[in-house]
Amino acid sequence: MGQLDGRVALVTGGARGQGRAHARALAAEGAHVVVCDIAAQVPTVAYPMATAEDLDETVETIRAAGGMASAATVDVRDSKAVDEVVGRTVAEFGRLDVLVANAGICGFSRVTDISDDSWHDMIETNLGGVFRCVRAVLPHMTGAGYGRIVATSSGAGRGGMATLGHYVAAKWGLIGLIKSVALETARTGVTANVVCPTTVRTPMVVNDASFATFCPGVERPEVDDVVPRLAAMDPMGVPWLEPEDVTRAVLYFVTDPGRTSGTVLEVDLATSARRT
Repeated sequence: MGQLDGRVALVTGGARGQGRAHARALAAEGAHVVVCDIAAQVPTVAYPMATAEDLDETVETIRAAGGMASAATVDVRDSKAVDEVVGRTVAEFGRLDVLVANAGICGFSRVTDISDDSWHDMIETNLGGVFRCVRAVLPHMTGAGYGRIVATSSGAGRGGMATLGHYVAAKWGLIGLIKSVALETARTGVTANVVCPTTVRTPMVVNDASFATFCPGVERPEVDDVVPRLAAMDPMGVPWLEPEDVTRAVLYFVTDPGRTSGTVLEVDLATSARRT
């Protein structure tokens, strides 16, 4: 018996990386997981984003392991698309118990160089996308008297970072949003929490654009150039987390009996120890 038997979960940004790990874990605990992803390239994003094939692979992997999953192509910047996938999920399964709002993009640029389009896509995906998903699921969850919402922020959402102003703004704002949701739902049976990972080894980080940022002055840097630089950035001397490290935090919130809400859990290789 899994801890989520009979539950229905929706995971955004689920085609690969952290979202894929979360979706697989939720399915392993017995939930039917609706795996959502834009599965397309956003023009302002410098690295290759997930594809339809990645999305299908996530679902196939879950099913091959004996779990239950279905795929949905959703752009979280689009209110209509978000409302439709939530409505279809409730219509098909009669419920929606868990939201893991994980969809996000990243980009490096000094504030003076951020274009309007880049700012818009970053805020609308990383903050607006979470808002739209939460707004869509809340009536169903509060009506049922049960819900678990977990949103993915970042260690960068806990303090300023050079060349990440738009990303930081979105991830910091996300924390305030979810804390407000926790207060609004405090007596409804719904909880809302945030995970804040440090750097995670996913395609959002392991790509040429990211490597160039971490290794200025190195011509065509590769992973071996990046690892020691990332390892030097945190007290544990570890370059990055694995997606499953973050998944354990997500599962903690999702399987909590309902006494933890409005909480930010930092999974960050001790970097938060440097902040007050």
